[in-house]
Amino acid sequence: MKKILLILFLIPCSLFLITGCGGENSASKAVRFGTGGTGGMYYAYGTELAKMFQSNGNGHALDVKVTAGSAANLRLLREKFLDLAIVQSDTLSNAINGRGVFAAAGPGVGYAAVAGLYTEACQIVVAKNSGINVVDDLVGKRVSIGERESGVLQNAEQILMAHGLTFEMIEPLYMSFSDAAEAMEKGQLDAFFITAGAPTAAVADLANRKEIQILSISPDVQSNMMKMYKGYTRCTIPANTYKGQTEDVQTIGVKAVLVASTDLNADEVNYITEFIFKNAENLPHNTGDKLTNAYAVQDIPASFHAGAAKFYDMQGVKVNVYSGKSGESVKASQD
Repeated sequence: MKKILLILFLIPCSLFLITGCGGENSASKAVRFGTGGTGGMYYAYGTELAKMFQSNGNGHALDVKVTAGSAANLRLLREKFLDLAIVQSDTLSNAINGRGVFAAAGPGVGYAAVAGLYTEACQIVVAKNSGINVVDDLVGKRVSIGERESGVLQNAEQILMAHGLTFEMIEPLYMSFSDAAEAMEKGQLDAFFITAGAPTAAVADLANRKEIQILSISPDVQSNMMKMYKGYTRCTIPANTYKGQTEDVQTIGVKAVLVASTDLNADEVNYITEFIFKNAENLPHNTGDKLTNAYAVQDIPASFHAGAAKFYDMQGVKVNVYSGKSGESVKASQD
């Protein structure tokens, strides 16, 4: 069964392996880094970080893996197919507490937080001439709601429910960002949900080829969702983030969180954490976010890896360190 899961969710290393070339390091020793689809911010972040590792000649390497997204990454971490991954904070909360798609597996163990990286915007993309101007207009339309093991799937369901809609009221399709953008360009899709830092590559590329618009979510719906579901925050996609987007888009968002297997060496995680902070401005991120110690540890629904905790301790920030118990939540304070 594990071999089948690997085939389904991890693209062969030969296709996406990006490793350092220094010393004794090899592909077998590289940190296996779960990202997402090739059209999203997770993949862009992971590949850029891997390139930086390689160019730095530091003896560290990342083996970037394309996966279905947050839920898949957390499962693969738990099953020891990944060492490091990026996940949505709301999906991480469900995993830690054994809720939703994680109910059968029980509360999450075997992984811990490293840092909150940036805010991911929940984006609902439609063609400009589609006649779809608000979420209610999605009734009866062909809508991609994300891949089956993605955090997007949960966001799409919750956004629809907040507007009184269900998957049964649309024609749901389970597509990656890139596939959804391609389908919309061909006129085979009316709308698609994505949750990613903006600008998102798949959306930006589509906007250069076809007139699109991003739907806003009303402040009242945002407030209701923030009360009902842990992890959401208000989010603005500034005007001109995408070609033809002349006004700000008001939506909700979640935090992208870097998590690591608790089997990953603390010194390695400490190095990765420090490296990310030193190079944060050169890594893909939401244009409105700046990585600070406070941002990295605030509202993270998991305890922290010992290696990351060591870095924060040196900055005067105390965090709750993973002890191996399930259902741990974060406690962070700055001295």
